Amino acid sequence: MFRFFSLTHRLAIFFTTVAAAVVLGLGMLFLVATERHFLELDRITLQDKQHLIENIVVNANSTDDIPSRLRESLNNHHGLSVIVKNANGDVLFRTEGFQPPATLDAPKPEHRISEIQSWKNQGREFRALNLRFNPANSAAPPLDVLIAIDMEDHMQFMAQLQRTLVLYAICAIFVSGMLGWFAAYKGMAPLRAMKTQATTVSSHRLDERMPIEAVPVEMADLAQELNKMLDRLQNDFQRLSEFSSDLAHEIRTPISNLLTQTQVALATRRDADTYRDILASNAEEFQRLARMVSDMLFLAKTDRGVDLPNKERFSAAKEAQALLEFYEAVAEEKNVTLRQFGDGDILGDRLMFRRALSNLLSNALRHTNDHSDVTIDISETAKAVVVTVENTGEDIDPQIIPRLFDRFYRADPSRSHPQSDGAGLGLSITRAIAQAHGGRVTVESGAGRTKFSLEFPSRLA
Repeated sequence: MFRFFSLTHRLAIFFTTVAAAVVLGLGMLFLVATERHFLELDRITLQDKQHLIENIVVNANSTDDIPSRLRESLNNHHGLSVIVKNANGDVLFRTEGFQPPATLDAPKPEHRISEIQSWKNQGREFRALNLRFNPANSAAPPLDVLIAIDMEDHMQFMAQLQRTLVLYAICAIFVSGMLGWFAAYKGMAPLRAMKTQATTVSSHRLDERMPIEAVPVEMADLAQELNKMLDRLQNDFQRLSEFSSDLAHEIRTPISNLLTQTQVALATRRDADTYRDILASNAEEFQRLARMVSDMLFLAKTDRGVDLPNKERFSAAKEAQALLEFYEAVAEEKNVTLRQFGDGDILGDRLMFRRALSNLLSNALRHTNDHSDVTIDISETAKAVVVTVENTGEDIDPQIIPRLFDRFYRADPSRSHPQSDGAGLGLSITRAIAQAHGGRVTVESGAGRTKFSLEFPSRLA
């Protein structure tokens, strides 16, 4: 039910509930204390009347003299009622209209003072002492005396007190609720300010940030985390925009080539060999587009955190050796020597590992100098297996290293190779594969050598 209320209303309801509990608790405590106070006053009053009546009953000349003396003495005692009975239960004296219930406890012979008893009769409440007196000047048996006082004044006072307390409690709870709502509303002001600031954030205004200095200390951490989230969103949005632009550019080039060649072929009648060459060229462009789409689908899957399709433990050295044999012909063309050292067991997907290592090896052969060497070094630590691909060649500019694994990103023109048919996705795929295994890929370049390192944890997360 509370989910339909705002935070301000929830806090106001909470404050009101607490205030109601405190006010009602104090009211109940006050009523109980007052009731106990009246009970003690009634006890003192009854004991005082007990001494008066005991003196009359005990010192009476005879039992026949008791009614007249009691009637005379009690004439001015408002609210006091008395019944005197002899041992046979005959009533010797009764206050007019006084009718106690028959269920009262009888006085115990050995005690002259009994506990206070109370009852209600026709809307009136009485408290009484049931006593047994022995007349001093008579040989008659003891007399039972019931002394009662009417609590009408107390009841009226308690009723008036209850009405006053109820009215006070209602007013106090209402005022506390309003003050609680006002305090919650004022306390939520920083949140409303953050909400207003958040409404200004859009795809065109991702540079807006929450005012950390203007919010209380308790909310500063929240504002700071929101600002960090906005930083991440801004960076991701910027990368996505660049990716979309690069993707459009990469797709536009082969499509333009296909369109141009097709228009040229259709412009004039040509022989069969010419058409065959045009179709072969178009097929290459289609293959390039197909590889690009396949790579994009692969990256999309890894971005969604797809699970590794085939997990197994395999030797990194065997997979690296197979790749070196595959690239041996390319290396011979550039008189490049391929070397491999070390070994280590990797727990992961064998095909994905070969694809990541193939990308690094292809990249190393593309950028290494002729008559040089490309080295694959595999080392194993307690926590990870590190596969390093190192080649000689021109150093990579340190400024572009952070963006080297971005999609469609290419290094500066001095490192570009026209003969390459890649779309700038190889290193992005390599990083995605390493991250899918819970690892990472790093690059170091300097002093004429460039080294890419793939790190795979010994245990998958």
